[in-house]
Amino acid sequence: MTVIVLIAAPPGLRGHLTRWFIETAPGIFVGTPGTRIRERLWQLLADRIHDGQAVMIEPADTEQGWSTRTAGRDRWTPTDFDGITLMARPRQSNQPR
Repeated sequence: MTVIVLIAAPPGLRGHLTRWFIETAPGIFVGTPGTRIRERLWQLLADRIHDGQAVMIEPADTEQGWSTRTAGRDRWTPTDFDGITLMARPRQSNQPR
């Protein structure tokens, strides 16, 4: 199963995803596309997300059984921590250390 979350996505991206996914809530898509479809959809999302954010959670041969990809502005970044994927928050430039 693959899950895609879109935040502040340009018009048209949500409609495009409904060809292969079910939109279970606004901006949350669930489906089981093949690897080739998933790769092409991710390329499309990464190219067209602009100021929004996109997250894809997909099956993978890892300890957790899944991997994640992110695209867009101010996104959380998947980070490997001893074989487990954790999400690193973007650092705000105006916050004191």
